[in-house]
Amino acid sequence: MTLAGTADQVALVDILDRLLAGGVVITGELTIALAEVDLVHISLRALISSVQTLVDGDPE
Repeated sequence: MTLAGTADQVALVDILDRLLAGGVVITGELTIALAEVDLVHISLRALISSVQTLVDGDPE
């Protein structure tokens, strides 16, 4: 049973490595309204990438 757990962990690490190598953008929006009147609107954007990917992409 330990070997199956290890294989799952390796697969997760491989997926995480691929995501960080290419970069991931996460976006989201949140609106708080009262009586159909928007009171607060929050727009979120996050870039998740490895430092090496960002440095290699720098044109300098």
